[in-house]
Amino acid sequence: MNSLALLGRYYAASMRAQMQYPASAIMLGIGAFLVTIIDMLAVWALFDRFGQVQGWGLGDIAVFYGVISASFAITDFFTRGFDIFGSAFVKTGAFDRVLLRPRSPTLQLIGHEFRLSRFGRLAQALLVLFVGAALVDLQWTPEKAVLLAWTIAGGVALFTGLMVLQASFAFWTTESLEVFNVLTYGGVQAGQFPLSLYAGWFRNLLIFIVPIGCVAYYPVLALLDQPDPLGAPAWWLPTAPAMGFLFLAASFLAWRAGIARYTSTGS
Repeated sequence: MNSLALLGRYYAASMRAQMQYPASAIMLGIGAFLVTIIDMLAVWALFDRFGQVQGWGLGDIAVFYGVISASFAITDFFTRGFDIFGSAFVKTGAFDRVLLRPRSPTLQLIGHEFRLSRFGRLAQALLVLFVGAALVDLQWTPEKAVLLAWTIAGGVALFTGLMVLQASFAFWTTESLEVFNVLTYGGVQAGQFPLSLYAGWFRNLLIFIVPIGCVAYYPVLALLDQPDPLGAPAWWLPTAPAMGFLFLAASFLAWRAGIARYTSTGS
């Protein structure tokens, strides 16, 4: 069985398990939709009170918000295995069984659980994205549709890299470090606004250390047909999401180093 077919089996099994209680699955999805839309309501209240902020309007922020939230929702759908890796696999010794199976540990962790409720968050993100696009009168073309898909893909790669990096640190700390929640959930919050609103040191963090700005700021400027107020060249804006894939590759280097260090629980 090839890897895609095996992932399909994992997905089908996970969906069947969650749909044993369909009302619960639906309510969790609705809950995810309603809880996350509160964030956008807070943004709307801010702009309703103050109007534009440094030239950015509500429609612009809605596009930023929708892109980064959609990327994280997709990532959160299939990275549950990495999210709970420290407590569910390393601490209990269950990772031994993963290593004994004739399949990649990465593949098995991706297939650990597909969370159906994340479709609620994804639906909310796409709704806000297209409402924001309508507010700024964004003219959709095939090129912009491809750019949007490329941007979201870069964001998925970046957040997947953060999840993999979080799991990798569990090989040294046993428990996954909570500081990574600052980078994942905090990164979603930071990516919802243009980098030009932040202090210089924080912008550098979001560009050169954890390149959230490269997957949520520069390509969105290209979508909106706006130049970068910080002075980035025009050619860089649509190519910046590639940094998400480079970050993912670096995270897998740390993952491989962690696996090489793993010594089981001794139980």
